[in-house]
Amino acid sequence: MRHFIVAAMLLATFGSLLVNELPAKEPSGDANPAANANAEEGKKPPKNLPMATLGGKQLWGDVLHFHQWRIQRNALSKHYRLVDGHDIRRAWGDYQQCLDALNAIKQRKQLPPMQGKAVILMHGLFRTRASMKHMAAYLKKEGGYETFLVSYPSTRADIRQHAADLANVVAQLEGIEEIHFVGHSLGNIVVRRYLADFAKETGAKETGAKETGAKETGAKQNGEKASGSLPKTLPDPRIGRFVMLAPPNQGARMAQLLSRSVLFRTTVGKSGVELGPGWDEFQTAMATPACPFGIIAGGAGNSRGHNPLIAGDDDIIVGVKETRLAGAADFLVLPALHTTIMNDAKVQECTLRFLQTGCFLSEQERSPIPQPQPAEEISRQP
Repeated sequence: MRHFIVAAMLLATFGSLLVNELPAKEPSGDANPAANANAEEGKKPPKNLPMATLGGKQLWGDVLHFHQWRIQRNALSKHYRLVDGHDIRRAWGDYQQCLDALNAIKQRKQLPPMQGKAVILMHGLFRTRASMKHMAAYLKKEGGYETFLVSYPSTRADIRQHAADLANVVAQLEGIEEIHFVGHSLGNIVVRRYLADFAKETGAKETGAKETGAKETGAKQNGEKASGSLPKTLPDPRIGRFVMLAPPNQGARMAQLLSRSVLFRTTVGKSGVELGPGWDEFQTAMATPACPFGIIAGGAGNSRGHNPLIAGDDDIIVGVKETRLAGAADFLVLPALHTTIMNDAKVQECTLRFLQTGCFLSEQERSPIPQPQPAEEISRQP
């Protein structure tokens, strides 16, 4: 009975589960956009009736962005569609057919190329890109950033697949000069997995504590662990800063507790399980970002927090200690709840400041989380 009460509290916090779009009866396409890019040139696209969509909830994931245009892949049927900024479907079929349709629209409408600095915003588990729209609007208005609200089917694929789709989005932002990230909850873990899986090889031996057997000092005392993978280079040289909002960087106790329920495991899918009972194995494939990153946690501002099932302070869903990650350039706790932290005015202000300066409040008030020292350095200390 206790687990059902906890499950009800979690679902009430998140709000009603989002209504999933049912896939149209359309032919299947290849799940890999790169493979479809080699499809036969001039292949006649399926007839399309422009129709309104929900923009992609739990069944559609973005694989390409061009301004407000998006190519999406269906998580079940694997076919693709092209939607405009009003979520109207303008083409469907395989990836190449949607790309051809987008290129034709670019020419016909004389759409300008993308340029300038951009922020990619990644939503959390159960959520949609719409949950980040207020943050995006703030960053665009106050910071002048081009913003890309990325949709991914958080409950219909594992984090590795979400990271691969994010890699496609980043790689095809042609004309954009700088790329920053703002993630919420699970969205941060997707970005971290992307940074790990697509880091460029340097030939240098990685120095993660797990590989070298180094003692974890300083950082471990505060509860955070060193990542099992510390890539030396970024997947894309345009990547700048990364702001994490309420990230479960050490896994999530609530996901572990609720995973005992078959209903919960079925609802959250592989991604939710990876945050809970699968965390110990999953985290070995994670990366400590090689770019400057900062963490904003929500909390009550005391040792009890909001949720009695989480030790210490918390935002109802994720504990403050669970958000910490060694290597952060700045760390800040604000009085915000998990599901609405991205809409908090102070959070938005601090997010923009970090993207611009590398700190949330000021250089003097910056609170970094130190990396663990390698074993050889510790042994040389008096």
